[in-house]
Amino acid sequence: MKSFKVLRFIIIIIPIIFAPQILLSREEYSFDLSEIEEAVEKKPYSLSGYMEFRLNFLYLDEDAAFYTLKFFDSATTNRLDEYKFGLLLDADYQKQNIGLFLRTNIDAVKSDLESDMSAKIFEGYLSLTPSFFFAAGLGKKTLNWGTGYAWNPVGFVQRPKDPGDPGLPREGIVVAAADIIKSYGGQLQTVSLTPVFIPVYEGVNEDFGEINHINFAGRAYFLFYDTDIDFMFLTQGSKPFRFGADFSRNITSNFEIHGEFAFINNFEKKIIDSDGNLFEKKYDARSYLLGVRYLTSFNTTIISEYYRNGTGFTTEEMEDFFDLIDKQKNLSLTPATDSLLKEASSLADKSYGTRNPMKDYLYLRISQREPFDILYFTPSITGIYNLNDRSYSLSPEFLYSGVTNLELRLKGSFLKGGPGTEYGEKLNDYRVEIRARYYFDAVKLMNL
Repeated sequence: MKSFKVLRFIIIIIPIIFAPQILLSREEYSFDLSEIEEAVEKKPYSLSGYMEFRLNFLYLDEDAAFYTLKFFDSATTNRLDEYKFGLLLDADYQKQNIGLFLRTNIDAVKSDLESDMSAKIFEGYLSLTPSFFFAAGLGKKTLNWGTGYAWNPVGFVQRPKDPGDPGLPREGIVVAAADIIKSYGGQLQTVSLTPVFIPVYEGVNEDFGEINHINFAGRAYFLFYDTDIDFMFLTQGSKPFRFGADFSRNITSNFEIHGEFAFINNFEKKIIDSDGNLFEKKYDARSYLLGVRYLTSFNTTIISEYYRNGTGFTTEEMEDFFDLIDKQKNLSLTPATDSLLKEASSLADKSYGTRNPMKDYLYLRISQREPFDILYFTPSITGIYNLNDRSYSLSPEFLYSGVTNLELRLKGSFLKGGPGTEYGEKLNDYRVEIRARYYFDAVKLMNL
């Protein structure tokens, strides 16, 4: 039955995606012979990626709520050491207007609590580009909607970023999508339309939302008066209906502003009070972001963003959650307390314990390229401040890339906040990470 539904999805979607190509097939365009000669010499395939080794030292907060949830039924510790190995591989094959792309990710972790290894396909899709004005793809793909650096309120069809490390690769979702592009000569320079179909069935995008739906999303892009503008939506199905918009504009060559706005109709939020009673609140949620990026004359990059999370918890709602855990941690472990803590732990995984679960945040990142003429060295510092409870995280970082294809990073994270605050109740007070990442091109290494 599941296979039939997926097959039905493919049969329905393929004609819809390729219908615009009929309209675009009469477009006139020119080409450069030198571009064709260059394409002939270029290999149609590539295989690249990186290997990395990470050491994480977490210094735990035994009084914190999330420490209680983690260790309420096991032996406790005040420090946790993690050893991680990662391998990311990108394989690409392009022949004329047909392309295949595969990105796999392997993670292995060893600590005092667990030994685990996972292998995932982050992306794997077929792309077709019959003309300069039209492209289509089918498979698992990471879409990047939004102009924000740390957060993307309009990222309706993608997994959220880690604001502490926004550049990390993310797992995609199974979609059928197309890009229809048109260029003009006036103030409106470019227009593109991106329809996206997202099947959600058992075994296919199950974590996207309610199963047994084919969801439709879309984005319209405009380059208007040198400003990038997007409008996007996701129809009701696995998730409530939502729409949004974003923009990005370079005021000067070294100063850029960007913003996003998202509206979610009838958003449902689960709330638990300090006595363990579970409630559901339904309302229209509005989220937005405004940010700037500035590059100084001495190569300092400053990125700052304000984020309003319309789906987030209020200070009082978070305090109730922390009070519930605080009441239970000093009681003997009985079936009743065990049940409550397990319920709280489940909610933590889905909402209360996710990254930045509250309403208002400020983000600031300052990085300096090659200070004091130290080649290949980039120090930086990142801060995330919770405006609601005045807790924050501060993360200094040192990056060195002086050895070919090798990147070394030392990063610390310090969390500060009182009892009942987001960062004050996190699992750890601070952490130290040492990472070595080696980039490679397997085709060149093997002379293929």
